[in-house]
Amino acid sequence: MIYLDYAATTPMMDVSIEAYCAAAREAFGNTSSLHDEGGKASFLLESSRDVIAKKLGVSRDGVIFTGSGTEGNILAILSLARAGDGKHVITSSAEHTSVHAAMNTLEREGYEITKLPLSEQGIVDVELLEKSIRPDTSLISIQHVNSEIGSIQPVLEIAKVARKYNIPYHVDCVQSFCKLDVTEFSKYVDAITVSAHKIGGPKGCGAVYLNPRRRILPLFPGVTHEKGLRGGTVDTPAVYAFATSVEHYQYDINKFWKLRNQLKASVQGTNCYFIEADEAHQLPSICGMCIKGAEGQYVMLRLNEEGICISTGSACDINSKSGTKAILAMGRSLSEARTFFRISFGIHTTEEEIQQLRNALIQIDQEIKTMK
Repeated sequence: MIYLDYAATTPMMDVSIEAYCAAAREAFGNTSSLHDEGGKASFLLESSRDVIAKKLGVSRDGVIFTGSGTEGNILAILSLARAGDGKHVITSSAEHTSVHAAMNTLEREGYEITKLPLSEQGIVDVELLEKSIRPDTSLISIQHVNSEIGSIQPVLEIAKVARKYNIPYHVDCVQSFCKLDVTEFSKYVDAITVSAHKIGGPKGCGAVYLNPRRRILPLFPGVTHEKGLRGGTVDTPAVYAFATSVEHYQYDINKFWKLRNQLKASVQGTNCYFIEADEAHQLPSICGMCIKGAEGQYVMLRLNEEGICISTGSACDINSKSGTKAILAMGRSLSEARTFFRISFGIHTTEEEIQQLRNALIQIDQEIKTMK
């Protein structure tokens, strides 16, 4: 089986599995307990918090461990928005499903949500964003890297606009953490969401940074763990494995550009094409693609028959019938959106696998032409 769905999840690294097992055996205590076993677990937890904070370039006091990137997004958005005085939030039409879920909750509470479109290259227009700001704007939430097409948003420029108007800014960095340098903007934003399983860590573990200097309204009042922002006994083994992944994960951007360019060149002359940004705004390991006349789900199923795993977009959107949000946000038609599928590379992807993918895509393209 050729696995090309790393944007959905990654296999755990051996070193992270070993870290998880060691922590589960040797630091099984509750981090809030005052005895020695609790202290041992607490030491691992706080050491892991230091690792995440250092990689993010933020204060450790603002790092809260969560059960997922989804939980982190919802926790950050609702906590910050509800703490503000206004009832207006700015986001984009192409955010992760969890962000839209949080926005839907705020709408039911009387908030007005402005969802910005993407440009033809999948980028948010910073000028349009600034024009959308109102006196009652209480939050901006724009992702760093789009999970469907891999476009990189101008986070630093957005952060400067947010600071100009003293508006909290949340950034979903689930797809970019440990792949791009988030320290370029982390000190200018108020919330950052990350996840372990995108970088060789365990599923069911993530973290959110919430600026300690910002007023925050806890989502679950009265809980005691994680500074009162996230209840429940902390999964110390998962957190320790997450921190281990952060320390060992390596993103070879040159390798991924080479693989992307190899795939792009190999399908020239066919009905296969890429949905992408310019090189400066593109994460190379996420390839949004279409085959004219072929449903994305058909392509995914045919490739699965050939032993190749891909997706038709974000795994959290798998039941959506409207196509990928990114393409629609770019102004593309619904019919084109339904032809979308996503290839995503990881540390184990090889040139030989891309060649096999290329052969399979060409075969599918020929099948579609024959059907017509």
